[in-house]
Amino acid sequence: MSNTQPSTRSLVAQALHYIDEATGAVVPPIQPSTTFARDENYDLIGEFTYGRYGSPNAAKTEEVLALLDNGADALVFASGLAGFSTLFETMRAGQHIVAPQVMYHGGQDWLRMISERRGIGLTLFDQTQPGALEDAIRPGETAMVWIETPVNPTWDIIDIEAAAKAAHAAGARLGVDATVATPVTTRPLELGADIVFHSATKYLNGHSDVSAGVLVTGEKNEFWEEVRVNRHYLGSILGPFEAWLLLRGMRTLFVRYEAASRNALKIAEHFKDHARLEGVLYPGLESHPGHDIAARQMTAGFGAMMSILVSGGEAEAKRVASALKLFVAATSLGGVESLAEHRKTVEGPHSLVAPNLIRLSIGIEDADDLIADIEQALAVL
Repeated sequence: MSNTQPSTRSLVAQALHYIDEATGAVVPPIQPSTTFARDENYDLIGEFTYGRYGSPNAAKTEEVLALLDNGADALVFASGLAGFSTLFETMRAGQHIVAPQVMYHGGQDWLRMISERRGIGLTLFDQTQPGALEDAIRPGETAMVWIETPVNPTWDIIDIEAAAKAAHAAGARLGVDATVATPVTTRPLELGADIVFHSATKYLNGHSDVSAGVLVTGEKNEFWEEVRVNRHYLGSILGPFEAWLLLRGMRTLFVRYEAASRNALKIAEHFKDHARLEGVLYPGLESHPGHDIAARQMTAGFGAMMSILVSGGEAEAKRVASALKLFVAATSLGGVESLAEHRKTVEGPHSLVAPNLIRLSIGIEDADDLIADIEQALAVL
């Protein structure tokens, strides 16, 4: 199966592992048990002991996730932020973290918190400036370089391979938030990253009905074991039913992602020179400053996330966002439905996002209908 395409490996992995021997069922059962029995010798009957450590559903979901990202192992969590914070619980006082100035705001808020409370250094680099990441690294002190690409919600592109080289030269690990790219189009471990993170609430599940997080490692080592132990004691594992839903969602990951990406490119091309917009932020446009890097490391489309900069300011952007009809005014991304969000409103006091930016999560509706909806919303200006 190693020579098959990722989309095939996703389904084949599930089919091979989930054909029920007793019934032939091709959909795995949900096993909700929180505890697992021992035999007459007091040996565990199976590999599981207690739900906080692992479950059949979580384990099977992790197998598929590791396969998709071409990793050595994966861990699932009750939310994206649960996975993110569990990873950074490995940081010690005196160590140093490097991360972008613009990134998922909940993750950045957590980094600020542990930096202030625990004596952990934190440098936020300007992801738009060449060399800023390298300049932020402190050899011998930086323990984790964290990047997100494309960057949410400006969709700047960070070169994963270059970031890995810079991190490793300084003795640091590279973690990559690939929530927006997904294994459909970007596999950071193959580009030198050590850890890949996904908010599986988004594209991996794809139906806006599960909160979940994923970490995938390129190597099983002492550091990875520490992350696993942290999950045990923090109690942040994904529940059996949610793991089952996540696995179900991944069966259509590739077709959903590719359809939404096609829509996004068509919409971006339509609006790139629109009279009522200051700009369109989407790495699939050749005019995007990170387009060439994106084309190199995003191998199956440029994703379905984009932002528009409304002419005027915050008031005008909110008017347009409120006038949309097909787009749902809601937080999150990666579902089959299209969402729109005035991002600065939700990011809080540390936000560097432009006040006239509307973030769009493009779904799988007809692209022409979505274009018409944005056009009628812009007409309110």
